[in-house]
Amino acid sequence: MVDVGGKPPTTREAVARGKVKMKPATLEMITQGKMPKGDVLTAAQVAGIMAAKKTWDLIPLCHVLNLNGVEVNLIPDFEDSSVQVQSTVRLEGKTGCEMEALTAVSVACLALYDMCKAVDKSMVITDIRLVKKSGGKSGTYLREGEEE
Repeated sequence: MVDVGGKPPTTREAVARGKVKMKPATLEMITQGKMPKGDVLTAAQVAGIMAAKKTWDLIPLCHVLNLNGVEVNLIPDFEDSSVQVQSTVRLEGKTGCEMEALTAVSVACLALYDMCKAVDKSMVITDIRLVKKSGGKSGTYLREGEEE
């Protein structure tokens, strides 16, 4: 594991995104609250938040981070027949929180998949990526073609 003991703490933020593509009927069931397992969007949101907090336990060599905040938003996209997932993670620390943001999105997508798999086995989890990071020695990164 990288020794970050000599680094000064800075304000850091990371934003990640991904999506789950599905049949239009599946998306309709999600938005109408008709999925047999329950409230898909809330369950996936909570799963993503919990995952961000446990990243150090899931990914080898990740530091235990004292997160200031984790937001996970799930937005139904009827044009794309998908649910867009975005996480934002913030902290004051010596190392970045990109892995926490990516883990939050990944697990939120997995939870959504789990909640809907009985209805739609053809779903696809796709486009998981880091959109933005700020803070630390390397400064700010914004993925080309992305909006904040």
